[in-house]
Amino acid sequence: MTYNIVTIVGSIRKQSFSLKIANALAKLAPDTLKLDVTTLQGISFFNQDLEAAPPADWLAFRDKLQKSNGVLFVTPEYNRSIPGVLKNAIDVGSRPYGKSSFNGKPTGIISNSPGPLGGVSAAKHLQNILPGIAGPILQQPEIYLNGVGDAFDEQGALVKEALKTVLQQYITAFAAHIEAHNR
Repeated sequence: MTYNIVTIVGSIRKQSFSLKIANALAKLAPDTLKLDVTTLQGISFFNQDLEAAPPADWLAFRDKLQKSNGVLFVTPEYNRSIPGVLKNAIDVGSRPYGKSSFNGKPTGIISNSPGPLGGVSAAKHLQNILPGIAGPILQQPEIYLNGVGDAFDEQGALVKEALKTVLQQYITAFAAHIEAHNR
């Protein structure tokens, strides 16, 4: 069986490291996973006033999540937290109250940074936000990717072997996590 994974990219920058990492993971994933790399440019701001008649972009995002077998977040760290576009997408996907589209979906978190800390604060914030609206979060291995600035060539292909090894280990563990929670 192949499991469909919504892979949410936490940055909307065209050359974002998160997007490059998500695309690299899609290539490294075992045949049991199909990573649907999802950027957040098209998701309008959450406003509870619109919940009675949600915008089409909200409905499409929620539907994509509901039809998936799991969710993988790949995010940078902005000011010791997650980017606003990612928090907005989580707010859109988790509503209406009690009907989160993330509910029950096995989840993974990958943070990254060109700096030395690997976006650990962003990952920790996701670990605080997701319980109660999402499914079980992969606990081990934790993955905070630092020094990603030189990991990709001009075409966005992964060229840093050490990072490739870490991503391969993670996606293999994530595949087992997905299978265990989709029986």
